[in-house]
Amino acid sequence: MQLHVGCAMWTHKPWQGRFLPHPLPQGERLRAYATWCNAVEGNTTFYATPARSAVESWARQTSPDFRLVPKLPRSITHERRLAGADEELRSFLDAIEPLGPRARTLWIQLPGSFAPADLGALAVFLRGLPGAYRYAVEVRHRAFFDDARSAGLLERVLAGAGAEWIPFDTTELFRSPPDSDAEREAWAKKPRLPRRSRALTDRPIVRYIGRDDTARTVEGWRHWVGAVTEWLREGRSPTVFVHTPDNAEALALARRFHDDVRAGLPEVEPLPEPMPAEPLTLF
Repeated sequence: MQLHVGCAMWTHKPWQGRFLPHPLPQGERLRAYATWCNAVEGNTTFYATPARSAVESWARQTSPDFRLVPKLPRSITHERRLAGADEELRSFLDAIEPLGPRARTLWIQLPGSFAPADLGALAVFLRGLPGAYRYAVEVRHRAFFDDARSAGLLERVLAGAGAEWIPFDTTELFRSPPDSDAEREAWAKKPRLPRRSRALTDRPIVRYIGRDDTARTVEGWRHWVGAVTEWLREGRSPTVFVHTPDNAEALALARRFHDDVRAGLPEVEPLPEPMPAEPLTLF
């Protein structure tokens, strides 16, 4: 029984020397991160298709059961809105091929303007994707959360492709006014949407963002500890990504979430022992 947890990135300045060794060469940073967490969001691929050599390095630094969930480039999802992007898609799929089983699921993050009226484009796009991967879709248009008919239509489109719906839970972030510059920036950028926690497949994925205050972040994820525990008992294999506005403690928080689930479900496989942030000495 395995629960995957991770963060939005595998390198972050506030982690250096605290959680992860510093300095580390580029080709060792993901390896160090992977001793803390067994998954990571593939945000870097959203902004540009990576060089195949970079992806080969990611594969060398992680075990086959590590989960890296690459996002389709925004040129496909946001600029072309899933239409006429065959060349970009081919380039992306070729680049990530070295990840092998680490990239079992590909992430399709759609813009907030992608509305129920656009579901036809999503259905056509999903039907044309290769069967070698599974797919998970993140939507941000309010109608998918407020209108039962729109939500049902989206679920039917996803079910037709065996795809998952990724919720981005920002309810704790917006529970009370921001207390820091990072929280104020998150308030301006993150979607304010109702929480949704219905899994469509055996591999649900959750994005959760808390606050820069650790206690509030932990309090806000209690719902997800219960939901993830139930999914595991049902035989599902969930992945949870933990964010905070400044992400300073996100690496330790992701492990803490795993610990909270495992406290009630000891059968869950433990995470690896973290790499020491400082070199071991004899004295």
